[in-house]
Amino acid sequence: MKASEVRELTTEELESKLKDLKAELFNLRFQLAINQLDNPMRISAVKKDIARIKTIMRENELKDSANA
Repeated sequence: MKASEVRELTTEELESKLKDLKAELFNLRFQLAINQLDNPMRISAVKKDIARIKTIMRENELKDSANA
């Protein structure tokens, strides 16, 4: 997921996406622990997506507080 795609989402959509990605990361780590993970690079991709979403959410918070 690209940052430009994330910026177009609303706050509720961002929170929902973040929740889904955290659940996916948990499942990937579980699969890694029991040696059933097909693509280990997916873990780092999900972690980067989580960081990207958190960054955009923080930018939106700062933008809203500056406008208030």
